[in-house]
Amino acid sequence: MTTVSDTTAATETAEILDRDSARTGKEPTFACIDGNEAAARVAYALSEVVAIYPITPASPMGEAADEWSAAGRPNLWGAVPDVIEMQSEAGAAGALHGAVTKGALGTTFTASQGLLLMLPNMFKIAGELTPTVVHVAARSLATHALSIFGDHSDVMAARSTGFAMLCASSVQEAHDFAAISHAATLTSRVPFLHFFDGFRTSHEINRIQLLHDDDLAAMIDMAAVDAHRRRGLSPDHPVLRGSAQNPDVFFQAREACSPFYESVPGIVAELMDRFAARTGRRYGLADYVGHPEAERVMIAMGSGTGACEEAVESLAAAGERVGLVKVRLYRPFPAAELLAALPRSTRGVAVLDRTKEPGAPGDPLYLDVVSTLAQAAADGEVDSMPTIIGARYGLSSKEFTPAMAKAVLDELGSKHPRRQVTVGIIDDVSHTSVTYDPSFDTDTSDVRAVFFGLVSDGTVSANKAAVKIIGERTNLFPQGYFVYDSKK
Repeated sequence: MTTVSDTTAATETAEILDRDSARTGKEPTFACIDGNEAAARVAYALSEVVAIYPITPASPMGEAADEWSAAGRPNLWGAVPDVIEMQSEAGAAGALHGAVTKGALGTTFTASQGLLLMLPNMFKIAGELTPTVVHVAARSLATHALSIFGDHSDVMAARSTGFAMLCASSVQEAHDFAAISHAATLTSRVPFLHFFDGFRTSHEINRIQLLHDDDLAAMIDMAAVDAHRRRGLSPDHPVLRGSAQNPDVFFQAREACSPFYESVPGIVAELMDRFAARTGRRYGLADYVGHPEAERVMIAMGSGTGACEEAVESLAAAGERVGLVKVRLYRPFPAAELLAALPRSTRGVAVLDRTKEPGAPGDPLYLDVVSTLAQAAADGEVDSMPTIIGARYGLSSKEFTPAMAKAVLDELGSKHPRRQVTVGIIDDVSHTSVTYDPSFDTDTSDVRAVFFGLVSDGTVSANKAAVKIIGERTNLFPQGYFVYDSKK
């Protein structure tokens, strides 16, 4: 099944073109591509070694890098990156570890079980403070069943590795945050995991504004690149790294990385400001949208923020005091920025998680928010502790709509809101689900259509071509999302 919609008028496009031309002295370049290609373009341009092993839905990133390398396409510095396909994701992570330890600029792409195979090397890379970026099309982990579709269970399993984690929620953000991640890892020495939702973003086609080589060059600190190269292992200047340590020193040495992590939020924020000055696209570590005096606020990250934002804008326009905080940097968790983003009028908070952590008192983002607000209340930084509920949604690419986001806000506004709920399913086992009104619709697109295709009849390919023709031959901003069923 294919869905296509037009979300921006041609007059708005003309305004963007005029604004960007005035700022940079050149016309912006637009392309109609999916999230995987949006991230891979930047990762390839800023790398010398690309270690790959294919896994759905991240495979197109590695495949594109392989094609570009075979065709002799140069990176930002005029060299053709070495693309190395290994025997598994564990091997890809090992090759990446070796490359960046030598002082090369490296990256890889993965998802789901593939990310789990990378964890041992990721702990080492982070522990050794070695810059790199792992790009993840976030996908369900195999639990009671295998699923190739998207949620955050894989990246949440990696949150203790020491990698900083930056979350993109759209195709444009996947492109932009790839650049910010590669710049931030070099400046901070903390490796980054840049992730976006599998299929919902990785395979969605959108018309985005591309970054030019000079935009990428403006983001990268060459002094940090030189410092990374000088730290590379070499027999010409041997150093000890990756030793075994005993109880007398391990604890102390483990704490030594703390200042590097404390600096990450500031580095990312500064790079986001630099990016905004260059492109006009402004991001924060935690961005707020909605009523300026909201009483009920949702907190979410990833592609689900789009549905949440549409619901909030519609309800706020009708006079409801609701808002949304979009979390961009997930690790290190931006506690100060989250508190600053929340209106002081906030009385209730609903935290949306796209993963399930059985046995825990709540899912990961919910627990981070509870900890942040509880500490702030204990320190007197907030007037009072708001009501906080957790809402689980969208596992394995289960549909999530503005109507479902509204249902969560309705639950939060009820007389006795439940602490943990689910939305988008009928939970007849634990009875956690909230009901929603499917007639609540915020879509104001001029044109929208749904196409159904049989197996291998060319419907998906034809609609991909149609979306790209519209995006590349007109001033419209089409969006195409493709629903692939594994039972086909």
